[in-house]
Amino acid sequence: MIRAAYLAAEGFEAELAEDLRRAGAAIAGWHGRLALSPDPPAPAPWALETWTAPAEIPVPSVKAGADALRAIQRNWAHYPLLHHRRSALLADRLPPVKARPLVFPEPAPTAHLGAWTLLAPDRMLASPTKTSPFVNGEVHFAEDREGPPSRAYLKLWEALTRLGRHPGAGETCLDLGAAPGGWTWVLARLGATVTAVDKAPLDPAISAMPGVSCRQESAFGLDPRQEVPVDWLFSDIICYPARLLALVRRWMEAGAARNFVCTLKFQGETDHATAAEFAAIPGAVLFHGFNNKHELTFARLG
Repeated sequence: MIRAAYLAAEGFEAELAEDLRRAGAAIAGWHGRLALSPDPPAPAPWALETWTAPAEIPVPSVKAGADALRAIQRNWAHYPLLHHRRSALLADRLPPVKARPLVFPEPAPTAHLGAWTLLAPDRMLASPTKTSPFVNGEVHFAEDREGPPSRAYLKLWEALTRLGRHPGAGETCLDLGAAPGGWTWVLARLGATVTAVDKAPLDPAISAMPGVSCRQESAFGLDPRQEVPVDWLFSDIICYPARLLALVRRWMEAGAARNFVCTLKFQGETDHATAAEFAAIPGAVLFHGFNNKHELTFARLG
């Protein structure tokens, strides 16, 4: 019996498998990027989404399969892998799910959404509930190809969308490791006051934005006990996760930031042990976003 299914981002199946091993959740098999487990749903930061109530359903015909899903609920997302024509015919009989790109800071969808896939021509796996409101956990945006100096802004858009909160006018932000300025661009566009810290200079167009000030120094050289407390601390610093953990703990212990959003970047092997220490911080959220590469996003909101 399959009691949970976890969808990995392409190329990160090994990271998800280690997540589940550490959580004590067995993997009975893989269906493409979908790890099938006989154990109840467990925390899995490397999963784009978790199918929390999967069940196997007979599919004697395309119509019978579609009728079975519609009898449970209206909205279903399809994870296509095998039996493509039969899957497509079945999907065509279901109400369409609009997966248009979000226009940030538009909120995440709120409509209830399940997920299904054909395991065999006559058998499907379907879960009426899953942890992501997005189709296959993929968060797509209407991109801005002119304003930001890099594509790193998409990670922050996704993080804030998934968290359901973002800085606004009157709030103060510290952006550590800011250059060339993709995250500072996001925060300034939201109307926040941003102090960007990096030894490298910001893109001139970003440093000239209203509400942005720059400090050309090392983020690790800051003493949070000597800094004016901020509403938000952001970090997309390229460093080993253990060093970032020490930095985050210093700022938390000093009470110098209320909300944290940081990227754990893995160089070489994935540091699962340090990731687990981030996850153990009270109130922590840790996830691998669709727009992340070999990295996790950590957040703690006050």
